[in-house]
Amino acid sequence: MNLSAMHPLHHRQKSTLTLLACWLFAVSAPAVAADNSASCGSRQYVFSWNLQDRCLPAPRGGTTQGAPVVLDHSPSSRWQALQQSNLNALERDRRAILAMTGGYRANFEFVETFGYQPGFSPAAPYQSWGTEYIYVLEEKADFISLQHIMVMFFETEDGNIQGPMVMKHWRQDWQFEPRQLLEYQGQQTWRLRPLDAQERRGRWGQTVYQVDDSPRYASLGQWQHEPGYSQWESGRTWRPLPRRESSVRDDYQVLEGINRHIILPDGWVQEEANRKLRLAPDGKPQAYVARELGNNRYQRVRDFDFRAGDRYLRETADFWKQVRVEWSRLIKRHRGLHLRQEVDGVALFSALFELAERYRQESKDATAAQQEIQQILQRYSSKPA
Repeated sequence: MNLSAMHPLHHRQKSTLTLLACWLFAVSAPAVAADNSASCGSRQYVFSWNLQDRCLPAPRGGTTQGAPVVLDHSPSSRWQALQQSNLNALERDRRAILAMTGGYRANFEFVETFGYQPGFSPAAPYQSWGTEYIYVLEEKADFISLQHIMVMFFETEDGNIQGPMVMKHWRQDWQFEPRQLLEYQGQQTWRLRPLDAQERRGRWGQTVYQVDDSPRYASLGQWQHEPGYSQWESGRTWRPLPRRESSVRDDYQVLEGINRHIILPDGWVQEEANRKLRLAPDGKPQAYVARELGNNRYQRVRDFDFRAGDRYLRETADFWKQVRVEWSRLIKRHRGLHLRQEVDGVALFSALFELAERYRQESKDATAAQQEIQQILQRYSSKPA
């Protein structure tokens, strides 16, 4: 799907479902040539070149061309605050998390490096990129919530710039020494697992949420601070398939991975080491399909207009806060959650985004949306079996 054909003035004439499908399934990326035969040897993908003799598929991903950006390679103020010498361990960890905030060009790259079964043939590598701002939603001594908001401008074939187009993206919550984690169990089910004092001591739990604030995955890890970088590494964690995979794959059901968040002077990197796991009908592990490496780099940009993201966050903050409150109530009540991906052919994210946009356009008090939010969440969720 080519987003460059969508003019920002036409937003209200298009359904939110169509707009979000564009964003979630074809994030903006430089155009990729379809022909992979002429100079195959020079364009084979790193880690996959020696797996087979034939030419590998060209990377898949978005098909739009983003507007040019200017990278800012100077150390950020958040990075400089992290380097102070008189910080205690907890405060240094907090500053590493806060150093992820700001405006970025984000690049997402994934490649399968080998398969676990004979005759394995790697899938096409995945590449995409976007521009987004990471905001602090909430900050306490032992808790930090970061919200990603995508703000995109597109360059058409004739050189014109269209945009901005804005979408609420993923969220990451950081809790120091959490007492429990909401862990993915497979089959669209999450359960709360208590943590003992020894397991959580000195560690941070990271919980990642999807665009509709439903859970995605959670894990526990410890920050390490070295000269030139700080790093947090998760434990091995089950996750549902990302949309880049769920829209094209049905041969596995769980992405099992280890994440590293690496904080650098001019941005940060999320590294992923993933295994693609097929489940049996009863939900138990059956077989690993492939190994995958991911490299998601967030590079700071300057002179980029993120005001549309600021405005969206300001105008919808109360609404999405109410959504988070309702999710928390359901998870606490059921000690977990089971989600339905669609109800009557409508995806959960679409139902909530439609409601958010209606309340935004009508400038209503978000507390008035509580009943409708509850009704949507109850239709799409239930107590784990």
